[in-house]
Amino acid sequence: MLQSTMLAAALLTTGTAPSSTLATPVTVTLRPAIDRPSTEFEGWGTALAWFANVTGDWPLAERDRLADLFYTDRGLGWTIARYNIGGGNAGGIKPYLRPGGAVPGFWRLPSGTTGEDWRADAPAMWDWSQDATQRWWLDAIRDRVPTAIFEAFSNSPPWFMTISGRVSGAERGDDDNLRPGEEGRFATYLARSVDELQRRHRITFRTLSPVNEPNTNYWFAANKQEGAHWSPALQATMIDAADAALKARRLSTVIAAPDETSSHLFLTDIAAYPPTTMARIGQLNVHSYGNIHQTGVRDAARAAGIRLWMSEDDTPLDGDPEDFDAMPSALAFAEHIVLDLKRLEPAAWVFWQAIEDMSARKDATGKIGPGSNWGLVKTDLTASAKGPHAIYITRKYWAMAQFSRYIRPGYRLVPVDDLDTAGALSPDGRTLALVHVNGGITPRWLVVPTGWHPQMVLTDQTHDARCVSGTTAPPRSVVTIVLTRGPARPACPAG
Repeated sequence: MLQSTMLAAALLTTGTAPSSTLATPVTVTLRPAIDRPSTEFEGWGTALAWFANVTGDWPLAERDRLADLFYTDRGLGWTIARYNIGGGNAGGIKPYLRPGGAVPGFWRLPSGTTGEDWRADAPAMWDWSQDATQRWWLDAIRDRVPTAIFEAFSNSPPWFMTISGRVSGAERGDDDNLRPGEEGRFATYLARSVDELQRRHRITFRTLSPVNEPNTNYWFAANKQEGAHWSPALQATMIDAADAALKARRLSTVIAAPDETSSHLFLTDIAAYPPTTMARIGQLNVHSYGNIHQTGVRDAARAAGIRLWMSEDDTPLDGDPEDFDAMPSALAFAEHIVLDLKRLEPAAWVFWQAIEDMSARKDATGKIGPGSNWGLVKTDLTASAKGPHAIYITRKYWAMAQFSRYIRPGYRLVPVDDLDTAGALSPDGRTLALVHVNGGITPRWLVVPTGWHPQMVLTDQTHDARCVSGTTAPPRSVVTIVLTRGPARPACPAG
């Protein structure tokens, strides 16, 4: 009787009518191991490349709206930002990088000089007016989140330190692109950039990641974004050089590495590092585009005693046509987060590009392609900065809200014995957040531990992270059940 009553309440709330036996809910009992809390979670965030490079000089009202969508309690409540220190191509090259991808470097080559002449100790060879648009976001986040965690990262050295002369990679994707012997000069470029940005923007970069997705064949000269291949041996040399450069400037910033694209490549990379290089790393970063051996990454971080971040991912459903209001990519994305939290047990989960370009565009023949569902917010990144700009909030945004609004900094991840559920416990033990993804076509009655007061938040085709009654997850939905006891603050307003 209780099950039928709760289902009726859920159907009333969601507006879904039972049409067959598939409307009968399946019982899923959730058993969170609150006596075994694991990683202390630091928060959620995004890389600022490349959308910040585009939007940072849009009309102020639009910029503020976008920053509020991500970095306020009314939005996603994010607390982390990754700033991209651009490499910067040579002047005079015909633009070929994707919208926002041409992040300028801070170097300057005065008249009569070449890249061979560039020296970090020459003030005339720096230009701190560069990258004003991405830097606007540093200030906007600092002002909204006093406790924000900032990380600096690099996709490529400046063009004159590369073999190909381009920041998009070597001629072949399997070849390293940093010129031999340039490790020290590149490290000094990164450390000085960190130092100057901290001073000018009144922030602290806790970490610097000198290489990005290094041991892949993604990065080649004809590519449309910054990138560079780094063999594991060259990664180690660069990590050593970057750490030394930070210490030479007496900065508190520590190295994050290797920012590898997948867990199995991450393990290949760090297995090749000498112990002296591992000792220089203050944070281990992994992306989750490939999730084989994620528990191996978790174990490597624990064995080394180094904090682990999932520092980049965006997972729309492959082949899913662009649709701001559809659930398929939102469900795939949410399920990916659940599994990352369960298998990696990271201290943070960081999105790739929160804002993406609208992608269902006309091709050369005038036909509109299907596009894709990358990003949480969509807009036209090719439009004039003057605006106005249409801003579209997607279902993926609301799926993200199911996690980031309720699993907060300071919470501890807890094991849950259901594959589709991730959990976290508040520092005082009075609030337990359980995020469950139901990608199927059958409702699920979620049985939660007794002794707690449950409140459910729902994202599906018609609900945008809205509070609803009951604990039944409708088909194709993401739900957060917030369990409270004692004087804990309720997740949903009374009534």
